[in-house]
Amino acid sequence: MRFVTAKTGLCLILLGLSAATSAQAPLDLPPSFVIEADKASYADIADLVVISPLIVDVTVRNVRKLSAEQSADVPASLERVLVEADVMALIRGEGGITPRVRFLLDAPKNAKGKIPKLQKQRIYLFGRQVTGRPGEVQLARPNALALFSTANDALVRAITKEAVQANAPRRIASVSSAFHSAGTVLGEGETQIFLKTDNEQPLSLTILSRPGQQKQWAVSTAEVIDASATAPQRFTLLWYRLACGLPRSLPSDRVEGASNADTARAQADYKFVIESLGPCERKR
Repeated sequence: MRFVTAKTGLCLILLGLSAATSAQAPLDLPPSFVIEADKASYADIADLVVISPLIVDVTVRNVRKLSAEQSADVPASLERVLVEADVMALIRGEGGITPRVRFLLDAPKNAKGKIPKLQKQRIYLFGRQVTGRPGEVQLARPNALALFSTANDALVRAITKEAVQANAPRRIASVSSAFHSAGTVLGEGETQIFLKTDNEQPLSLTILSRPGQQKQWAVSTAEVIDASATAPQRFTLLWYRLACGLPRSLPSDRVEGASNADTARAQADYKFVIESLGPCERKR
C-alpha cells in the first residue's frame, strides 16, 4: 500500500502546500458539530490541534451508512456512517499516512431525518491513527472536524507549527502560588504568580506597578524568571493557554504570607492580566 511519508522521527508539517482549491458547496452542519469555513476562532482550532497527533486535510470520497447493529449506541438524532476520504495533505502525523483514509462519523440528521451530503467536501480531520489498521482514523472528539477554507488552513498550519515544538506551551492545570511585594514608595509593587501545567513546565506571571506609569506584565517559561520576558502576542499558543486556561480570578488562599492589603493587590494585578489577555473567544 502506498503511503504519504513523513520525515523520520519528526511530524510532517507541509507548510509549503498551496491552500488554493475550488469553491465547495455549503455544508449544512451545525457549528457545534463542525468548525465552519470562515467563522473559526483561534481557540476552537487550537482546542483540536493540541489533542490530535494526526491532522489531515482530506476530500470526502464516499459515505456509507452502517447497519442498526453497528449503530446501536447512537442517539436517534444522529446517523453513524463510515466515511472514506482522499488525503490532500498530511499536516501533522509521525510515520506518514495512506493516500486514502476511513473514519466513523455520527452525523446529525435534519428535520427530514437526512444527513448532510458530505461527498466532495474538503475538511480537516483531527485525531489519531488506529494502531495496526493503516488508513483508519479515530477522531479526537465526535466533532473534531473543520471545513476547509483559506482562513482555516492558515490557522491550522500556524497553530500546528507551534504545537509540535519541544517547548510548546502546555495546558494550565492550576495556579500554584502567588505573592505581592510592595515597593519603597506608594503605588510601587510587584506581583509574581506561579502556574502549574500538566507536565510541570515552568510558567509564571510578573506584574509591575510604578507610580505615574502604566502597569506592565510579562510571562516567563523558564525556571529562573526572565527579566526580558514580555506579555504574549495575541493569537499565539502561549496566549491561548493563558486566555483559555487561567481561572477568571485569583483564589486568596494561593497568595502566600500576605496581609489583606497584599492579597487584594495580587488579586487586582491578576485581574489586570486577565483583562489584558482578552476573551478566549471559544465558540464550541
